[in-house]
Amino acid sequence: QVQLVESGGGSVQTGASLTLSCAASGRSVRTYRMGWFRQAPGKEREFVAASNWRGGVAYTGAYADAVKGRFTISRHNAENTVYLEMNDLKPEDTAVYYCAADLRSGSDYSSRAEYDYWGQGTQVTVSS
Repeated sequence: QVQLVESGGGSVQTGASLTLSCAASGRSVRTYRMGWFRQAPGKEREFVAASNWRGGVAYTGAYADAVKGRFTISRHNAENTVYLEMNDLKPEDTAVYYCAADLRSGSDYSSRAEYDYWGQGTQVTVSS
């Protein structure tokens, strides 16, 4: 079992930055694919970013087109924590942000179905 707890959300203005944290417990997530998704009111949950383990301490990041160049996913393995640094925030980034863990690193990092464990979410609100 893996428990995930997100934090760091808040209300900011356009152009601001926030960093979300996802603290994992129960087991180390060092070798797991970790992802961030978001869900805006009335919309489906969508992929934001993923961190894919490539062996050793090597990871690669993948991003949705809407956030590429503005968001960065990273990890702190000693703290068993995954981060999502969000810069140049826009009103369309307003959503509940969820952290997720994929134990098997399936073929599609952007698919919700690949992920086995989810956090409870943290709200991000960006006003213009």
